[in-house]
Amino acid sequence: MSTPASILQQYWGYAQFRPLQEDIIRAILSGHDTLALLPTGGGKSVCFQVPAMLQEGVCLVITPLIALMRDQVTNLERRGITAAAIYAGLTNKEVEQVLENTRRGRYKFLYVSPERLQSRRFLDYCDGMPVNLLAVDEAHCISQWGYDFRPAYLQVAAIRSYFPKAPVLALTASATPKVQADICDKLLMQHPRIFTKSFARANLSYSVMEEESRQDKLKHILDRVPGCAIVYCRNRKRTRQLADLLTLQGIPASHYHAGLPPEERTARQEAWIKNDVRVMVCTNAFGMGIDKPDVRLVIHYDVPDSLEAYYQEAGRAGRDEQKAYAVLLYNEPELEEMHDRIAQQFPSLQEIKHVYQCIVNYLQVAVGSAEGLYFDFDINEFVKHFQLNITVAYSAIRILEQEGVLQLSESVYLPSRVMFITNKETLYAIEASQPALDPIIKALLRTYEGIFDIEVRVFEKQLARILRLQEAQVAAQLQQLHQRGIILYRPKKDEPQLCFLQERLQVQNLRINMERVAARRQAYTERLQAMFHYVRNRKTCRTQALVAYFGEKENTACGICDVCIAAKRKPLSETEFERIAAQVMQHLQQPMQLQLLINRLPGIAEDRLLDVLQFLVSEEKVMRDGDGILKLK
Repeated sequence: MSTPASILQQYWGYAQFRPLQEDIIRAILSGHDTLALLPTGGGKSVCFQVPAMLQEGVCLVITPLIALMRDQVTNLERRGITAAAIYAGLTNKEVEQVLENTRRGRYKFLYVSPERLQSRRFLDYCDGMPVNLLAVDEAHCISQWGYDFRPAYLQVAAIRSYFPKAPVLALTASATPKVQADICDKLLMQHPRIFTKSFARANLSYSVMEEESRQDKLKHILDRVPGCAIVYCRNRKRTRQLADLLTLQGIPASHYHAGLPPEERTARQEAWIKNDVRVMVCTNAFGMGIDKPDVRLVIHYDVPDSLEAYYQEAGRAGRDEQKAYAVLLYNEPELEEMHDRIAQQFPSLQEIKHVYQCIVNYLQVAVGSAEGLYFDFDINEFVKHFQLNITVAYSAIRILEQEGVLQLSESVYLPSRVMFITNKETLYAIEASQPALDPIIKALLRTYEGIFDIEVRVFEKQLARILRLQEAQVAAQLQQLHQRGIILYRPKKDEPQLCFLQERLQVQNLRINMERVAARRQAYTERLQAMFHYVRNRKTCRTQALVAYFGEKENTACGICDVCIAAKRKPLSETEFERIAAQVMQHLQQPMQLQLLINRLPGIAEDRLLDVLQFLVSEEKVMRDGDGILKLK
């Protein structure tokens, strides 16, 4: 008879579970609704995959991340476990085929987005679907008090009525006590078992540094902490600029964001995982589902807007439980700017309606149409076309999403599609008159079944191998057939998709609950203030501050964060202060960057030197200009 341990060994090759995993699994197998809070890299997937393998039926996994769906399905299939995913871009026929196979018990795991739960087609197939467990990943998204509220998650509770005997497992890496209670409430959990692994990371040293010249500090930190690193930035342009700068400085670096082509994202990710590239400079689009244990350093070049996001991203360092560092760089003007931007992130009703009108004009959507349809949507091109503020536009779209009007998804890979739109007699004539196109026509007919009846997915790379051509040549020939009216050819793409969750309305009929928006603004402001408090804190151990935010009552000081180290340090004696100050004043006869000054005073501990410099700057004996150059005043 199989046991959790034997399943873990058989399919995952592990001899034992990580802390709390087996307790969570046994709670599920006993039929209990369960909430599991496990930190990033804590092995959340095993908590639903193992119990699902021990029971008859299928595990329905709800996750908002399309890339994660694909990765997990691929990983399960490699282990000999049947799995499928339904996401935007599949045809109705493909969706129905997956659902029918699931109902017949051909899959152990079915991954769906929360939006899919609202589909009438999906609900029709739920009757008779042998679901043994509902696994809700990123469960904090169900709470409007959380940092990434998604209203589609509220549909999870409704789906429970189709599977009354299946327990629910809600998984998240970070949730405050208020959000934990909201998750249990919104998922209609009955006497839930709650498992929380301590948010403290004994091997992770947290530091916060106020820096005017963050570029210099970035290089300085990377020079002193060897090993693989991640640098998080707020915007895409900065990821490229910093990666280029680091490369010029002799540090192998690459950049990553959601706007890059999929092949490029994959190639860069693989190079970093293999340590061909030391530093990945990225937006928060990078890291989800990537389990690289030997990351020694995570640097936040920009301040995140919540401690939940910061904890999750910083936690990608040191998963191998070896010493690792999380460093956050900031300056006061940045915090002020973040506070000022709140108004743009929660626009007025008039601004929201204006953005909605621009969207329907941009996509040329008629009143009463478009419900359930997906459109390519490049937000940068959109705001440029209508001369909108990008923060206001994106925030208005998020509010429209939270109000169930529309949804902007991440980039969705859509393979090429082809359908013959001419009759067979005409096709024979074309083959005779255009012999150069005859091989590709025959390859399409022989390779893809049903291509005369429906649009089928085709793969240029596969056709290129069959025809012994370059992929670009195959695409050119398909385009030629399309232009001649022989086939309908929709080339592959990887672009964000905007979906209308309800029919297109006249803008005056658009209803937005502004009281709910105001409540979310208040919750966001409170999260931002908690982030600012953490950044400015110089008295409380960083780990203690973080775990207290997530509701842990007691925890000892970590002893390795910047605050703990500063507390251990003996104060500067007057003699030592004067000696260091004299050397600083002597060297600054010639203006120089801070890093050069540090290099020229190797016998002085850096923290001591910085303390003296801070005093000299406050006394206006030394100044630092806009380029970060230190000079005597």
